[in-house]
Amino acid sequence: MELLWQRPRRKTLVNWPEDVDTRLDILVRAAAAAGEQTSRSQVLAALVTATEVRPAVIAELLHAYRQMPADALETDNARDDLPSVRSPGRTRTRR
Repeated sequence: MELLWQRPRRKTLVNWPEDVDTRLDILVRAAAAAGEQTSRSQVLAALVTATEVRPAVIAELLHAYRQMPADALETDNARDDLPSVRSPGRTRTRR
């Protein structure tokens, strides 16, 4: 049986706030804490496939995101209870 996560790949450029990017790293660390060996792309793919394809749901998610204060994710940035995860490949640089 062929699995979705093993299907051919497509690169996607994502341009978003640094705090959101940091949050993705935290989600990868949380997966590692649960015993999962994963990547940023797999976490994103899991979130995309888990989201309901209903216009009202998508609109609600967008509205909530667009109304978040700039410091909304700051408390998660210091999650010392999660393991460090080193991603393979080149290191991303912060600008």
